[in-house]
Amino acid sequence: MEITVVEGDITQQQVDAIVNAANRHLRGGGGVDGAIHRAGGPVILEDCVRRFPEGMDTGEAGWTIAGELPARWVIHVVGPNFTAGQRDRNLLTSCYRRALEVADELGARTLAFPLVSAGVYGWPREDAIRAAVETLRATPTEVDEARMVAFNHSTYDQIAAAISR
Repeated sequence: MEITVVEGDITQQQVDAIVNAANRHLRGGGGVDGAIHRAGGPVILEDCVRRFPEGMDTGEAGWTIAGELPARWVIHVVGPNFTAGQRDRNLLTSCYRRALEVADELGARTLAFPLVSAGVYGWPREDAIRAAVETLRATPTEVDEARMVAFNHSTYDQIAAAISR
């Protein structure tokens, strides 16, 4: 699998599946989650409610339709909230591993990932990047491309450096 990085808007990525950093209730929210729900339209929330009436546990992943997004699916992952005391790194790496497993079940070959838990959930950015790159490299998968989508140039530079190591 090739790991790439782009700077831009995750909701505009032409991939099979967009990975959403969601909260455990899967009812929309802020940050990446809110942007994906707004861009994809209400059908994503409707599918979340139907498929995950109780939400999902931290570290887990599940898919819904993508609505108006350019992708076919949204793979929702529930990252740990570092600020709220969820500091088990295994929960963070599980998000990436489980997203790849769900992608394999769907037959998705290209994925766009945000930097899970590094926004409002407060995971230290450098470690979030290392966790993402290490886990994507170590997880057996049929996915051809895992595209990390950086929201700004400094994050892009950090992810690009981690990939090149």
